[in-house]
Amino acid sequence: MATFLFDEIIFGPVKSRRLGNSLGINLLPTKNKICNFNCIYCECGWTHDTEKTDKRLPNREEVYAALDHKLADLKNKNLAPDVITYAGNGEPTLHPDFSGIIDDSISLRNKYFPLARIAVLSNATTISNPSVRAALIKVDQNILKLDSAFDSTIKLHNQPRVPVSVEELIKNLKSFNGKVIIQTLFLRGTHNGKQIDNTSPTEINAWLKAIKTINPSEVMIYTISRDTPEGGKLEKVPLKELKDIAAKVQSMGIKTKVSG
Repeated sequence: MATFLFDEIIFGPVKSRRLGNSLGINLLPTKNKICNFNCIYCECGWTHDTEKTDKRLPNREEVYAALDHKLADLKNKNLAPDVITYAGNGEPTLHPDFSGIIDDSISLRNKYFPLARIAVLSNATTISNPSVRAALIKVDQNILKLDSAFDSTIKLHNQPRVPVSVEELIKNLKSFNGKVIIQTLFLRGTHNGKQIDNTSPTEINAWLKAIKTINPSEVMIYTISRDTPEGGKLEKVPLKELKDIAAKVQSMGIKTKVSG
C-alpha cells in the first residue's frame, strides 16, 4: 500500500487528529526509516535493514537552523502552531543529540510562540536512557506507546528489533510519576497468517490494569486511518468500540482522547 516518508527536517503545519495544528520535526533520514520497531500499521512503511540504507541524520545545528527559519516564517505570517511535534521517519529519541535538540526547541518555542506545546511521539523503548528520560520530562506532551500488556502481542503488533519486556516497559512508564501520555493503537487483522486483535476482553483487561499502574496524565486511543504496509489485512476498530474502551479509562479518573 501507499505509505510515505517525510522528505524534510521540518514539515507542516498539518492537522493532527490528536494534537491540533502540528508543526512536525523529523530527526531521521528523509529517504528511509530508522526505528527499533517495525509496526505492522506504520504509515511510513516497513523498517528495512539500516545497513542497506542512508543512515545520515540531520545534525543539531541543521535542526536548529531549520526550526528557527520555519518559526520565524510562521511568526511573520501570524500562523501560530498549536504544537511542535517530534515524530518523522521512525523513532526520534534514537538521534544521538536528542536531548540537546529538545533544549534548542524549547528555546526557539519560547522566542517565537511561547504558548505552543512541544510534543514527542515515541515507542518508549529508550526511556531507560537517562538523557532521553530527562529530555522527555522537559516537554509539554511526553507521548509514549503501549499497544498491549502482553509480550506476545507486542511482538506481532510492533515487531520490535530490540528486546522488549512489557513488565519492564510498564515499570519505566510508571516511573514518570504521571508526566506521561500513553498512546495506544487498536486494530484487528492478520499478519503472516496470524490473527491479531488487541481489543479482545483479555487484551483490554490487561491493558487497563497496566494503565492503572502507570497512572498517566492522559491516554490517547486511536486506530489506523492511513495506508499501512500490511495493506487490506488490517481493519480499523469502529469509533463506538474505541469510545467504550475510553469510558473504562475515564472511570479510573484518567483523561482520555479518542481518534477514530
